[in-house]
Amino acid sequence: QELDMSDFEEQFKTKAQGPALDISALKAKATQKAPTKVTLMESNRAKNLAITLRKGGRSIQDICTAIETYDQQALSLDFLELLLRFLPTEYERTLIGKFEREQQPPEGLSDEDQFMIRFSKIPRLAERMNVMIFLGNFSDTAQLLMPQLNAIIAASMSLKASSKLRHILEIVLAFGNYMNSSKRGAAYGFRLQSLDALLEMKSTDRKQTLLHYLVRVITEKYPELTGFHTELHFLDKAGTVSLEGVLQDVRGLQQGMELTRREFLRQDDSPVLKDFLKVNSEVMEKLQADSKTAKEAYESAVEYFGENPKTSPPTTFFPMFMRFIRAYKKAEQDIELWKKQEAAAKEAESSPPGSERQPEVKLPIQKAKRQQMDMIAELKKKQMVKEPLIYEGKDGAIEDIISDLRNNPYRRGDKGRGSAKKRPAGQSLQATPDIAL
Repeated sequence: QELDMSDFEEQFKTKAQGPALDISALKAKATQKAPTKVTLMESNRAKNLAITLRKGGRSIQDICTAIETYDQQALSLDFLELLLRFLPTEYERTLIGKFEREQQPPEGLSDEDQFMIRFSKIPRLAERMNVMIFLGNFSDTAQLLMPQLNAIIAASMSLKASSKLRHILEIVLAFGNYMNSSKRGAAYGFRLQSLDALLEMKSTDRKQTLLHYLVRVITEKYPELTGFHTELHFLDKAGTVSLEGVLQDVRGLQQGMELTRREFLRQDDSPVLKDFLKVNSEVMEKLQADSKTAKEAYESAVEYFGENPKTSPPTTFFPMFMRFIRAYKKAEQDIELWKKQEAAAKEAESSPPGSERQPEVKLPIQKAKRQQMDMIAELKKKQMVKEPLIYEGKDGAIEDIISDLRNNPYRRGDKGRGSAKKRPAGQSLQATPDIAL
C-alpha cells in the first residue's frame, strides 16, 4: 500500500509491451460475441466434411450443381463415395430448418455448415448420389463379371459333355469295385474326393501308384481316351470364381438399373440418364441371362457327378478335376521316362562287351554308373605299380602281349646267356609268363 507500482510499471515496461490490457473489457466483448456463434453439425463430423471438401477441390455451388445434373466429369467416384457419408441427418435437417425460420445471416456459419444447407436443398439427394455412383461403376463391374460367368458356363458344360472323362471314371470305378469286391457289393459311383486317393495307394514294390497302373491300362487298351483333358475348358478360371458373390453382384447391378430408370421417369429431361439407359440396358439383360445360365449349368454339372451344389462351391468342385488332370499328366510322363530307361538298359545288355562304339544313353542312372566305372579304373591305374591294369577290348593290350611273346621267346632264369639254345621250329612254349589274364 505504501509503494506505488503503477509508476514503476510505466517507467520500466518493454517496447513490445503495449498499454495495459483491460481484462473486464475483454470479458464483456467475449460475452457479446458468444451468442452469435451457430453450428449446425457436430464438431468431428464438421472436421471430416472439411477434409472431404478440400479433396474435392471445387466450390460448394459447383459440387451441388454437378449432383443435380449427374455430371460425372466434374466429380470423381472416390469423392462421391466419400461425400455419401455426409448425407444430412434428421437432426441436422431440424437445425437447418430452425436456422432458416429465424432468418439468421448465413455469413456467421462455417463453410461446412453453409455446404450442408445447400447440400440438403437437392431433391432426392440420396437417390441422385447412388445413381451417380452406379453410373460410374457399371461398365467396370460388368466387364469384371462377364468373364467369370462365361468361365463357369464353359467349365460346367464341358465336364458334363465329356464322354472321355466319363469313360475314364468308369474304369476307375471298375478297379475300385474289384478291390472292394471281397468286402462289399458293387458300387454305382464314387465321390470325386476319391480321385485324390489314386496317388496314395502304391504297388507291392512301392514303385508305382494306382494311378500309374490305370494310365498304363488306358494307354494300352483305350488309347482314344488319353487326351481326355482336351475336352475340358476353363477349369482353372472357374475354380477361382465365387459364384454366389458374382450372382449377388449381378443382383446389385439390377437394383441400380431399376433405381436409374425410376429417376429417369421423374426427370426425363436428363440427357445423361437417357443415354446411359439406351446404351447399357442390353448389357444388363445379357448379364441377367448369363447369370441364370451359369447357375443352372453349374448345378446341373455338380448333380451329374453326384455332389451337392449347396455344399460344393466352384472353388471346391473344379479344383478336384484340375488335381486329377495334373496327376494324370505327371503319371504319363513318369511312364514314358521308365520306358526309355528300360529300353536303354536292354540295349546296354545286348551290346557286345568289346565293341568300340557303344550307344550313348543320356539317362541319369546310366551316366552315373559309367562315371563310377571310370573312376574305379583310374584308381586301379594309380595303385598297381608292378602289374598294369589290362582292359579287354578296344585298346588291344592282350593281342600286343601275345605278339611280343612270339617275337621274344621266354628264357629260363636258371641258365646263363651262353647256354641258351635256340628252340627248334614248331616247339611249343613250355613255361607260362607271369601275366594275369
